[in-house]
Amino acid sequence: MSAIVRAAMLTCMSLAAMCLSVSAGSAEPYELSKNDVMDAKSIKSSEVSLFGVKLGDSEAKALDVLVNEKIPGVKVEQEALFIFLLDQRKPTGPMAGVRVQDGKVDLIFVNNRFAYKTRGVFRNVLNSESPEDVRKLLGQEDYGDENVMGAVLAYDKQGFVINYLGKDVNIEFSPLR
Repeated sequence: MSAIVRAAMLTCMSLAAMCLSVSAGSAEPYELSKNDVMDAKSIKSSEVSLFGVKLGDSEAKALDVLVNEKIPGVKVEQEALFIFLLDQRKPTGPMAGVRVQDGKVDLIFVNNRFAYKTRGVFRNVLNSESPEDVRKLLGQEDYGDENVMGAVLAYDKQGFVINYLGKDVNIEFSPLR
């Protein structure tokens, strides 16, 4: 092999290694209302956003994006630590929202009333018929509790918890522990 070919091969291998290390270091961003991410294992709470608001964002950004910008079909209410998003068609209760503590977003939540706006795997989770359906979509939880009332499925390594109560399904995203 000539020195030029060998140098070209080493350069290509180095570039490929750098690309792999960059892509392995960060998960694909997942905007709940836009991205059709279906690989549940690739989703981490730190990469999840609700209309552009992510965990760790400042209270000012959350207020600016969720309250000041008009989101079609969504009514916004702020109560204490929470910014609630309600469906304008049937504002019976929050369908999604964030909690702000110490000036930062520390919780994002969605429930089955938000399913029509959600994309990807979490749309299927919010429309699931049983905790077993959730496990088929997301895999076995890290730990949980299941009883006649419902189930709590905790995926701590990915930063979210599924609360399944019959037709009421809630997903809470929090910082990784």
